[in-house]
Amino acid sequence: MLEVIYFLLLPLLFFLLIIFVGWYLSEPGYHGPKSDHFSGRKFFLPQGHKINGYKEIIKLMWTMRPPFWIKNYESYAHNEQITRLPKETNRIYHINHSSFLIQMNGLNILIDPVWSEYCSPVPFAGPQRQRPPGIPFDFLPPIDLVLISHNHYDHLDIPTIKRLIEEYDPTIIVPLGVSRMKALRNHSKIQEIDWHESQRYGDLIITGTPAIHYGARGMFDRAKTLWCGFLIKGNKTVYYTGDTAYESQIFKSIGQQIKIDLALIPIGAYLPRWFMKLVHINPEEAVQIHKDLNSPQSMACHFGTFPLAGDGQGQAEGDLRKALVKHGIQASNFVIPDEGIPYPF
Repeated sequence: MLEVIYFLLLPLLFFLLIIFVGWYLSEPGYHGPKSDHFSGRKFFLPQGHKINGYKEIIKLMWTMRPPFWIKNYESYAHNEQITRLPKETNRIYHINHSSFLIQMNGLNILIDPVWSEYCSPVPFAGPQRQRPPGIPFDFLPPIDLVLISHNHYDHLDIPTIKRLIEEYDPTIIVPLGVSRMKALRNHSKIQEIDWHESQRYGDLIITGTPAIHYGARGMFDRAKTLWCGFLIKGNKTVYYTGDTAYESQIFKSIGQQIKIDLALIPIGAYLPRWFMKLVHINPEEAVQIHKDLNSPQSMACHFGTFPLAGDGQGQAEGDLRKALVKHGIQASNFVIPDEGIPYPF
């Protein structure tokens, strides 16, 4: 009889544990007036777009077999201190995944910085880094501004953010609701931004842009905080799409209204398409965004660091090269960047 009770109780306890962990990881959401993408309780996508539900997530977890990645297949890292540049000199470094250091207008800007070994709620499990950051943290210049596109673990890394606050006390710009996270709410220099809303920092104007994605840290905060891309306008204009599915109206509108000098476009974590097409573009769509934006120079990101989906190591880069050839675009106009190497723009 006891064996039967244990047999019945164990699944229930396991289920309750999952619910508790999902609740614990969930963060407070945004509270504010309704808009064309906020219901008063949750954010939503433009008409015609949806995100996967828990049924699809469970199916993905049950069916996907992540391909094998070689650890430290590329291990180059910048090996000297980076210093502040004159106002008229612009450089960008790809650090890893979607993390960039941008030096422009005499300022040092980090986008979606992640230095942790795992992009996960715990420091010992989850998608593991497969190559080191292209710039060791200690070689960073003084950081003035940090831009965070959304609260997923591969874009908002709490240990990294805490260390940046301790060492540089930067201004941090996040989408609506993200500043309410328990680890961020006490930082006095954090600002929230909505789609199409702008914040000024020094000579820069930072504008939030729409993206087809979602935000969540746990099971009960899905779409309760906003996600976005960023336009960074200074002596040049840099556009970072953020994580996004493809929506021609968004990118063509930006390309028609704004002269882009450099576009940062994701190419990885796109398989299987039945699931990922709702939240991530594939390399073919990345090339289409490059064209929609009329971008003279684009740079790939969101690849090669964390095994997040069904595309294998190097597959995103290979598929991007094929798409560029198909569309007659020179590889020099859509660069697959080496990590830790300065690129002038």
